[in-house]
Amino acid sequence: MTTGIRSHRPPSVRSRLANLALPAFTGLLFIFLFAPIVVMIVFSFNDPGGRQNITWQGFTLRNYVDLWGRSVITNAMTVSLAVAAISTVVATAFGTMIGLALTRYDFRGRWVMNLLLFIPMTAPEIILGAALLTLWVSLGMERGFLTILAAHVMFNISFVVVTVRARLAGMSQSLEEAGMDLYADGWTTFWKVTFPIIFPGILSAMLLAFALSIDDYVITVFSSGRTVTFPLWVYSASRFGIPPEVNVLGTLILLLALVFIVVQVWSQRTAGRSTDSAAPVTIALR
Repeated sequence: MTTGIRSHRPPSVRSRLANLALPAFTGLLFIFLFAPIVVMIVFSFNDPGGRQNITWQGFTLRNYVDLWGRSVITNAMTVSLAVAAISTVVATAFGTMIGLALTRYDFRGRWVMNLLLFIPMTAPEIILGAALLTLWVSLGMERGFLTILAAHVMFNISFVVVTVRARLAGMSQSLEEAGMDLYADGWTTFWKVTFPIIFPGILSAMLLAFALSIDDYVITVFSSGRTVTFPLWVYSASRFGIPPEVNVLGTLILLLALVFIVVQVWSQRTAGRSTDSAAPVTIALR
């Protein structure tokens, strides 16, 4: 009686290289994506002798300690944060209501609104900025903080609607119907059932709107007038030399964004666990 021994041939060099090609490409792509961020963080601790923060000359924490000592930079950053915060709240509120209307209700002209919704997202920013400038001049409005705020709300709403609608599309209406079967009115059903389920989508929309607003330059420059935001100041200062405080503010904004991302991931996991635990209860109620 003979037993056959199955021989395993070692993979060839060509197959090994083929298996390493995709991981190597992915690693290089990640290096390409995150190298500028790493440079920004590193040079936020640089101690340059002049205005050019492009060569490493020594480590210092003075850039963080004396950050608010340069009012030219901090005032522009304060304006950008105020515009981003207010426009994010307004655009998220309006965009969420529009997303609910387009998803939950059937009315005349809905397909037109769905079509028009993508125009601010697909149109070049230079065209939107020029159109807004024409509008402000035609209305005789003085350009400044309010015109920047209106412009940011305008182009943020579309992104909020699309993000919220994507979350609503994956939500079963049976949960809302179950809440109404338990004698909850429409307002209570929204806050107790609908809102907790779509909250991760709303939070994602808020993060996207905030990121789009705080770094916008093209549309802002047409609506700014004499008001200076942080991107406008960085562009004007780049012709003479960017101080390390710019890298400091960029690093702090990055840390703030990471905090929001952690909160979003945590809320999504919490919502997933609550949905899984609520499923047997819903079946039992039926």
